Amino acid sequence: MKRYEDLSPSLRCIMTPGPVEVDPRVLRAMSYPVLGQFDPEFTEIMNETMEMLRELFATKNQWAYPVDGTSRSGIEAVMVSLIVPGDRVLVPVFGRFGHLLYEIAERCGAEVLTIEQTWGRVFPPEEVIEAIRRFKPDVVAMVHGETSTGRVQPLDGIGQACREQDALLIVDAVATIGGVPVETDAWMLDAVVGGTQKCLSIPSGMAPVTYNDRAEAKLLRRKQVERGLRTDTAAVSELPVVRSNYLDLSMLQDYWSPRRLNHHTEMTSMLYALREGLRLVLEEGLEARHARHRFNEQALTAGLSAMGLELYGEAESKLTVVTCVLIPAGIDGEAVRSMLLQRFGIEIASSFGPLQGQIWRIGTMGFSCRENNVLRLLGALEAVLIRHGYAVPAGQGVQAALDVYDSKVR
Repeated sequence: MKRYEDLSPSLRCIMTPGPVEVDPRVLRAMSYPVLGQFDPEFTEIMNETMEMLRELFATKNQWAYPVDGTSRSGIEAVMVSLIVPGDRVLVPVFGRFGHLLYEIAERCGAEVLTIEQTWGRVFPPEEVIEAIRRFKPDVVAMVHGETSTGRVQPLDGIGQACREQDALLIVDAVATIGGVPVETDAWMLDAVVGGTQKCLSIPSGMAPVTYNDRAEAKLLRRKQVERGLRTDTAAVSELPVVRSNYLDLSMLQDYWSPRRLNHHTEMTSMLYALREGLRLVLEEGLEARHARHRFNEQALTAGLSAMGLELYGEAESKLTVVTCVLIPAGIDGEAVRSMLLQRFGIEIASSFGPLQGQIWRIGTMGFSCRENNVLRLLGALEAVLIRHGYAVPAGQGVQAALDVYDSKVR
């Protein structure tokens, strides 16, 4: 019989756009004793998590809770619950994850309409607003931070335009929540999906969502109580029922409400992780946290530029927490990534689709977003590039980053 060694994953410096390094305090929280899902201690943890999520999302929405599953489960839960078959759904696409929203909307039975922007750029908000007025959709689904291209989409005025057309606005903020401002109420976002494994520095496995009364009104028109939980004859839903049981937000909100109507067995240890991760975010303060991400990005980009490397994409729309770097001509990008990982224990990312083999993507997110990680990466990248025959001004990358760090009043 085969025998297996004790599990002992290598220590890595993870500088990808997700997952990122997990704060040790979050890992500690995951080791705590398991409670029953209806234990009053546990339901109080659920309530505290909802309170903290409202603060994170900058909202007064009643509903702010995690969907159990990776970030994609949250996106799919929101879309399958708010898109009725036959709805007209507008998806502005400027990278890989816009295409994902298109595919999910199509699987929901929607008539999907798109506008597309060249990868590496974003839409001027007025272009999206014009499309909303022209297409008159029932739902608009947009990515806020597109990690495939390292761009952040301005949302100014788009929520207001959706209100004028009585359309719901769904925003994928998986890459931005906890690292870049996400103003749910101020921007008039009807439903927002976040992720744990990026700027929140929590393991992948939960997808925080929030949605407002406009979204809930549509949910309630599709609501159906699970057959085995009905205590009387259930009312017939006004609109077609949600096609997923597990991802039905109308059922999930009953579970997260004071009713505690059983839906699934909550991921106890992951909820501990989420609560602790949120506590750490709020302890640092959202403004201070956003500033930390901007500062480390400034040091990283200064170092990369000093090494003679060119950044990808328009500068005006750069995503603070993801930096995309053009792979120099004649350099094997995958060989560089492999050497960084195997010899220095540092992981950076490649890219997808039309950008595959053209750029590296470097994340400065959450717990990974710190000075020693940035300096370590720059020094290692310089060494690896020299090893691969690329002429790098020796020492200039780290020195440029140090200049940025030294400029900060300590």
